Amino acid sequence: MQYEHYLKSMFEPQSVAVLGATERAGACGSVIMRNMIDSGFAGELHAINPKHDKVFGRPCVARLEDLRKRPDLVILCTPARTIPGLIEECGRAGIKAAIIVSGGFTEAGPAGAELLRRTRSAAKRGGVRVIGPNCLGLLRPSLGLNASHTRSSGKPGSIGLISQSGAVCAALLDWAQSNGVGFSTVVSLGGAMDLDFGEILDYMIADPKTESVFMFIEGVRDARRFMSAVRAAARVKPVFAIKVGRHATGARTFESHTGALVGSDDVFDAALRRAGVVRLYSLGQMFSAANALFTGFKPAGKRLAIVTNGSGPAMMATDRATDLGIPVAMLAPETLDVLNRALPPTWSRGNPVDLGGDADAARYHAALEAVLADPGVDGVLTLLSPLVSTQPTSIAETVIELAKTAGKPMMTCWMGCEQVREARALFEAAHIPSFRSPEPSVELFHHIASYYRNQQLLRQAPASLAQDLDPPSVESARLVIETALSERRTTLTEMESKALLAAFRIPIAQTVVARSATEAMVYAEEMGLPVAMKIDSPDISHKSDVGGVRLHVDNLRSVRDCWQELMSEVGRRRPEAKLRGVSIEPMVIKRNARELFVGVVNDEVFGPVISFGYGGTRIEVLGDRAVTLPPINVELARDAIQRTRAAAMLGEFRGMPPIDMDALERVLIRVSEMVCELPWIREMDINPLLVDEDGCVAVDARITLADVQPTATPYSHMAIHPYPARLEHVVTLPNGTRALIRPIRPEDADREARFVRELSPETRYLRFMSTIKELPPQLLARLTQIDYDREMALVAIADDDAEQLGVCRYVVNPDGESCEFAIVIADAWQRQGLARIMMNLLIETARERGLRVMEGVFLANNERMLRFVQSLGFHISRDPEDSSLVNGELLLRSA
Repeated sequence: MQYEHYLKSMFEPQSVAVLGATERAGACGSVIMRNMIDSGFAGELHAINPKHDKVFGRPCVARLEDLRKRPDLVILCTPARTIPGLIEECGRAGIKAAIIVSGGFTEAGPAGAELLRRTRSAAKRGGVRVIGPNCLGLLRPSLGLNASHTRSSGKPGSIGLISQSGAVCAALLDWAQSNGVGFSTVVSLGGAMDLDFGEILDYMIADPKTESVFMFIEGVRDARRFMSAVRAAARVKPVFAIKVGRHATGARTFESHTGALVGSDDVFDAALRRAGVVRLYSLGQMFSAANALFTGFKPAGKRLAIVTNGSGPAMMATDRATDLGIPVAMLAPETLDVLNRALPPTWSRGNPVDLGGDADAARYHAALEAVLADPGVDGVLTLLSPLVSTQPTSIAETVIELAKTAGKPMMTCWMGCEQVREARALFEAAHIPSFRSPEPSVELFHHIASYYRNQQLLRQAPASLAQDLDPPSVESARLVIETALSERRTTLTEMESKALLAAFRIPIAQTVVARSATEAMVYAEEMGLPVAMKIDSPDISHKSDVGGVRLHVDNLRSVRDCWQELMSEVGRRRPEAKLRGVSIEPMVIKRNARELFVGVVNDEVFGPVISFGYGGTRIEVLGDRAVTLPPINVELARDAIQRTRAAAMLGEFRGMPPIDMDALERVLIRVSEMVCELPWIREMDINPLLVDEDGCVAVDARITLADVQPTATPYSHMAIHPYPARLEHVVTLPNGTRALIRPIRPEDADREARFVRELSPETRYLRFMSTIKELPPQLLARLTQIDYDREMALVAIADDDAEQLGVCRYVVNPDGESCEFAIVIADAWQRQGLARIMMNLLIETARERGLRVMEGVFLANNERMLRFVQSLGFHISRDPEDSSLVNGELLLRSA
């Protein structure tokens, strides 16, 4: 069954009313009326203004209530002071969609902020969804809908654009008009008092006219909603984003290395990467990417071949490719043989393929044909410099002819101006990306190829807790935190910090605190010399900065002297600090150890973030780190490690054996688990983390807390909801079969497709209300790559992990309080009580999520299903608009 999207009246209106319509030149109401008429809107267009009887020859009424028929969409162009009352009227009239183009709200000071508050309250009371205020508006070119305050109407196309900047929208529309690029939807968010990136992305996911999405982002208000929607979109469509404000500096002073090293832009970059979004950095890159997607530019990988008539431009392209991590393809021996036979002996004998300054069209043809046929090449960049004997136009014609059957993306860079003008025009007409310099062409290939690379990260669904033989002791860690907070302390001691690490099975160096020099000697002798000695104070973040560390203390006399020196020197340098003694720990000596760093910082928007890189005293000097959002698994941990310079020294390095990579990955995963399960953690430093061939040990650790009250909804402090392993249940069916009921995962896609394919026609009809036989790839991805916060799908898998027996799911409605459910059981596994077991688990999960109502839609003749849901407590009623349907509603909790 195709469900109508709740924003349909906004994006697919049959009738539109413009409040404040006028013919006054330059007025907002005049521009929008003129745009709607000129764009050929096929639906009803109403003008509303008490000052006019007609606007541009159309009848004009005084008030909204004077319309005989309720419009689907209202566009408000009146002064800000009138907006709250007009939105109230929209609510009373049952209008569900409005665009507020008017300005004069928050940007106008306290009075405007109060108007915004009143407008938001009126919209919520009346159930009116709003774009704006102070926005450029909305365009749907294929529908002739130009509800925008801009001169560009936009061509119909497949690109969806969402922008917080009206100026960027206007610039892109103007550029697209002259470059033949079309849009499915253009949305200017403006003040975004209601609809934001999240819900509009949701609509674009479902919109068949939108094949790719571009976003211009100034800031994100709801990280969970944003990440949920953008991850869902990127699973089925390329998503690109420009984020501005990259170098804004935060006012707060960080207590840890992590906070000092990780800026908000690092975190935003990590969030986009994890969401499968490709980040762009300029409008030029956005124009290029839009043009490339419009022409069907889809590289299958990152390996680039370069064909050129000059080494200088080729080196420029190669350097930029190296900067961006784009591998220059290694040509196969067979390809080299072909090139050796076809090219003069002076050619470069490798990639880049330098044909020489006298290369003609035939030489280019032979080289391009060979590299395009190489299975190790994913894309080809053709460079040309207009030398004396060069024929730019005829070589361009050769490239265009080859591109028709290439099967791989091709880019061109014809350098120069007058001599290559005709060739560039040919490339533009043939829809082949063309550039004036090598670097932007490589950047384009990098950006488009990155989308396909990021899909691997996007498909990862890490568990909330490791499923192994040594699970963490979450309760022990919580007791340590509760004790500190009960003493009104938010900074844990080194011993407490290490206790948390130990609870999550991260190896630590044993630590005790000596309150006197005598105690220090006793502890040192018990541990065995040499030892490390550090000042113990809740007021000192970086002990080495105040002379609070002594290493390799190898005799008892030195232990006594060091204790006295530490207390004296630190007391003199930090007289206000509370000194509790000196911590003593064994001097960890690992001859082959690498010093690394693992940290956590809490971003204001995206919550906890993990950082990894070089450790020790070089951490701030080198600035080497990779940032990633939890939860993570082995693949994501490995990805973070490989993105650092430290990765180069983790293998065999300067005579040292490779480190125990599994142990390092486990530490990162355990840190991820800590921030998932312990929402109190604000910042964490593990520095140094010593890693060698025998494993890892955390030598020093520091954790600071936030005194927060955990919510009833699990993992609400995180931008990405982890895989809820706690919902896994093993059941035994009456026929003796053991089945695992668990949340669905991305890797279930093939199993889910086979499950639907093997359903009987009757079961398929009763479940989907259609005769669907095969799930389309986009729908399959949508059903298996879910966000566990906004929906839940439970699958029942046979004990041999081969056959899917059933699936049930709910999807949270836009009100955030209700959800709609569906269930289907394989024909051979019906009448085994499986449906009741799965529904009871689903209902309990929805209750835990805090939902109030579960709803369902059933065929009226599906008597067996109706009896079943009634036995679960659902109230059944006829659908008022379709007699063939029945609605069911289950109250999960009182209002």
